[in-house]
Amino acid sequence: MKIPESELILNADRSVYHLNLQPEEIAGTIINVGDPDRVQMVSKYFDRIEIKKQKREFVTHTGIYKGKRITVISTGIGTDNIDIVYNELDALVNIDLKNRTIKEKLTSLNLIRIGTSGSLQENIPVDGFVFSKYGLGLDGLLNFYRFTNTEQEREIIKSFWKHYIGKGILAQSYIAKSSPKLESALSEGMFSGITASCSGFYAPQGRILRYELAFPEIIDLLTSFQFQNNFITNFEMEAGAMYGLAKILGHHCCSINAIVANRVTKQHTHKGDETMNNLIELVLDRISRMTD
Repeated sequence: MKIPESELILNADRSVYHLNLQPEEIAGTIINVGDPDRVQMVSKYFDRIEIKKQKREFVTHTGIYKGKRITVISTGIGTDNIDIVYNELDALVNIDLKNRTIKEKLTSLNLIRIGTSGSLQENIPVDGFVFSKYGLGLDGLLNFYRFTNTEQEREIIKSFWKHYIGKGILAQSYIAKSSPKLESALSEGMFSGITASCSGFYAPQGRILRYELAFPEIIDLLTSFQFQNNFITNFEMEAGAMYGLAKILGHHCCSINAIVANRVTKQHTHKGDETMNNLIELVLDRISRMTD
């Protein structure tokens, strides 16, 4: 079946609409970062850069690192942007853009987020690294997609619903697990647990400035949740949607975060760039040893 022009919008050169990319311009392993300036922080370690492109907040560099072809792309902030980026990356490898048809043989990408995050457990310090074993979406995006949980995922999310009562004003939360393949390759020596993704940075993450919170107990509820030794280790604004969309589309996905703040101890890092560079080098080296 041909996909209508209104559903898959392409530019005049048949690049995907928002990312402005052609299929040959991305690698099979893609690092996604939020901040456009962080793309260069990753690609500066490449042995050579083949592609540099930018449209809006979406900056893309594709190059070679220790013999491995890797793409790094900025998504901007939030699950709404993840919805755009992951669907368009999937279209680049699994849709024939000329004929607007789904390919018979589908390709699975390795989608790896390197980001920053706030810790929700006292024992996870600033400047530590967290591998997100699960992505817990508090934003509601995945509710627009038909998504089936595993039995284990269902048990966790049902337990969370009983713990995190939204008073009828919050979106229904959802959960999805990271790629076992990427966890095995990348997570050694890191903290691991459930990462909650929020729909905003201020009130949705319990920050109080010049207003009152409708849900002031959010930090305590997230920090205190436990299911079979799984704790909510941290929160940010992307992981839930990433994991859910990757599972729906058939890709391998994981999220690795440098902790820049601890919301329990109220500490904030004083060496954010150094910590992020250390994480980038570690992840790149581990990616270079992965087999496709």
